Amino acid sequence: MTATAGSIGKADPAGTVKAGQSVASRITERLSGGLVRAVLIVVGLFWLVPTIGLLISSLRTPQDMSASGWWTVFTEPSQLTVDSYQKLLENSDITHSLVNTVLITVPATVLVVVVGALAGYAFAWMEFPGRDWWFLGVVSLLVVPVQVALIPIAELFGRIGLFGTILGVILFHTGFGLPFAVFLLRNFFAEIPRELLEAARLDGAGELRLFARVVMPLGGPAIASLGIFQFLWVWNDMLVALVFTKSGTQPITVALQTQVRQFGNNIDVLAPGAFISMVIPLAVFFAFQRQFVSGVMAGAVK
Repeated sequence: MTATAGSIGKADPAGTVKAGQSVASRITERLSGGLVRAVLIVVGLFWLVPTIGLLISSLRTPQDMSASGWWTVFTEPSQLTVDSYQKLLENSDITHSLVNTVLITVPATVLVVVVGALAGYAFAWMEFPGRDWWFLGVVSLLVVPVQVALIPIAELFGRIGLFGTILGVILFHTGFGLPFAVFLLRNFFAEIPRELLEAARLDGAGELRLFARVVMPLGGPAIASLGIFQFLWVWNDMLVALVFTKSGTQPITVALQTQVRQFGNNIDVLAPGAFISMVIPLAVFFAFQRQFVSGVMAGAVK
């Protein structure tokens, strides 16, 4: 049977190439998939090199780090030791800063997700006077840089007794995280079919029950994406922490920056501390990676 004119030069569903294609086109089609994978693997390996180097450095003694590069461990594996992590656990400044980081990051993430989800649902599906104008006001706050608010809010916190406290840092991160949270979740919730919500209302579901039983499960990917963004931003923040914390409330980022000033005396603490501060947000990201990708793809399709 002869091929139609529209099928000449195209690949059939089985992946074979028609005779109408040139030799160069055939070679390109056969090599493109493998070449792309090879390039992505190389890029991924280069991206992992600093992380691997930091991990290996955290498992070496200060003498070995001063004498040679971290890559020499592959020829001399006897350099590996956990003494640096033992010293890290004995360093009260670092361990206390890790606890402070958790106390700041977890509440700031939970508050942004919960309040942002409630506000996003209200802007998407509840009728109240000036709803669209209020939403535009919230969206306009996205363009306000953090640096503009540092001094005024620092003065405000100083007057009400929140400056230098963990609660003050949590409130600051929550306030600046909410505009993006409301914008993201409102747009996601607005795509939920109206018929589904009306059916739930006909079954007697109130607004809170409708939000908890219908909207929240459907918005899981967007909520997971928001939680990851907020967690990473707060965990890795140093500017806000430098301004609003004191010695007893500093997170790990500020504590490590303070330790850098005494680099010659505590190099064995910096590497394991930096690795721990980096691996925790990475673990959170990979734990919710599937929901994060689903949320990003859903937003792209909608």
